[in-house]
Amino acid sequence: MALNLIKLCVGIDTVEQLAAFQKRRRAELTAAGLPAYNRHLTRNFPRRVDEIMDPEEGPSGSLFWVIRREVRVRQPFHAIEEAVDHEGRRCCALVLEPELIRVDPRPHRPFQGWRYLPAADAPADLAGAETDGTDEMPEEMLRELRALGLI
Repeated sequence: MALNLIKLCVGIDTVEQLAAFQKRRRAELTAAGLPAYNRHLTRNFPRRVDEIMDPEEGPSGSLFWVIRREVRVRQPFHAIEEAVDHEGRRCCALVLEPELIRVDPRPHRPFQGWRYLPAADAPADLAGAETDGTDEMPEEMLRELRALGLI
């Protein structure tokens, strides 16, 4: 089983907002003649990168995004590589595939940086778009209905 990472998505309130932000960023990269992959720079390089990107185990791991105290979406890794930040310091670039895959929302406390998330502990993917009609409901309403155990 692939190992995953989990990270807070600071400044983002919805999955749609994350998707729009990343789409704009990919368009900027394409206009500059660069590959259209989102890169998230982080100070520390994962020591267990071989478990995250293991080609023998099947698909690589994903970055699970915590949005407003809930794990809501995951994004598969394209690569994890060394990089240099805007101040010239060495860092890690989490290179992400463009697709955002919604997962079964799960509450999560705030934390700093990123954490490992074993596949056994990761929330399950939602089967395509939610087909029970909840995909058109506002996020706040969905959160309250989940908290009440109604959906």
